[in-house]
Amino acid sequence: MNNSYMQFRNFKMVDYVVYGRGCFNQLDEIIAPHRKADAPMIFLVDHFFEGNPLASRVPLRGNDEIIFADVTYEPKTTYVDALANQLKEKYGTVSGVIGIGGGSTMDLAKAVSLMMNNSGSSADYQGWDLVKQPGVYKVGIPTLSGTGAEVSRTTVLTGPTRKLGMNSDFTPFNQIVLDPELCKNAPGNQRFYTGMDCYIHCIESLEGTYLNEFSKSYGEKALELCRYIFLEKDVWDDECDDKLMMASYAGGMSIAYSQVGVAHAVSYGLSYLLGTKHGIGNCIVMNHLEEYYPTGVAEFKRMVEKGGYEIPQGICKGLSDEQFETMMNVSLGMKPLWENALGKDWEKIMTREKLRALYEKL
Repeated sequence: MNNSYMQFRNFKMVDYVVYGRGCFNQLDEIIAPHRKADAPMIFLVDHFFEGNPLASRVPLRGNDEIIFADVTYEPKTTYVDALANQLKEKYGTVSGVIGIGGGSTMDLAKAVSLMMNNSGSSADYQGWDLVKQPGVYKVGIPTLSGTGAEVSRTTVLTGPTRKLGMNSDFTPFNQIVLDPELCKNAPGNQRFYTGMDCYIHCIESLEGTYLNEFSKSYGEKALELCRYIFLEKDVWDDECDDKLMMASYAGGMSIAYSQVGVAHAVSYGLSYLLGTKHGIGNCIVMNHLEEYYPTGVAEFKRMVEKGGYEIPQGICKGLSDEQFETMMNVSLGMKPLWENALGKDWEKIMTREKLRALYEKL
């Protein structure tokens, strides 16, 4: 095939990035030029920070508002719609939406921003390139590293019939603020599961059929950082936070030009049916994927053992046939992920029987 006829992805990136310890303090001046008359800035902050010193550092002006986002479960389309409708009713429009927290909070901020300017329900936009209008100005500020949500062109939502992102060129943030200081007191197990999300991104991207040098360059760097943090370091310190924040960014960039694979495809089913959180869901699945990622799984198990973490077992025990079917339908709907992992003939390889057997092991 002549290269001049090939279609390459024209990848929309985040517009502005600031990185460094303490850069959160610049937030006020960063967002100032984006304020519109009386329209407020809405700060969606992970409810973990309610009553926490971080909440008091949010630069509120005029009728700005902090909404503590309930991310006990990953964002649902119903929650996105409720927040967007509430803001439209109260203010008409807003100057921007600023998500401060982990992947769920950042995804929520992206989705609410989009729904301020797109009609209907966020469930209407679950899929690829369905969003028609840019959202309002949006900023992502991670307080936990690993998901890559700060750079991705998706916002993963659980809708009435499926768990799927609003994948579009309008989804990436206009600005991200990468301040490793904000991750300092993250709960250890939460930090590990989210860090493993990044590690698994790298393995799935680097072993996938979609791989090219763009993805490979970022993926290899993120992998090197993960290995250093989770296998070489003996104590969690500031250097770990600095490096994991960059691993998350590079891991997210690696996915931009490739895709994730088996662990993510299977974990989406768990999350949809059982509400399993993304990071821990990936870990539960990765634990059983020797057949697909033998080296990655062996290394993953060493990281788990070194850190002394527990990966839950037996979460699919006692599920009905109907429940297994639901999970398999959600999982098999993630076609690009399966194709990246197993190639064009993936449907012949990952049969329903084989997927069912995998779910039964979890």
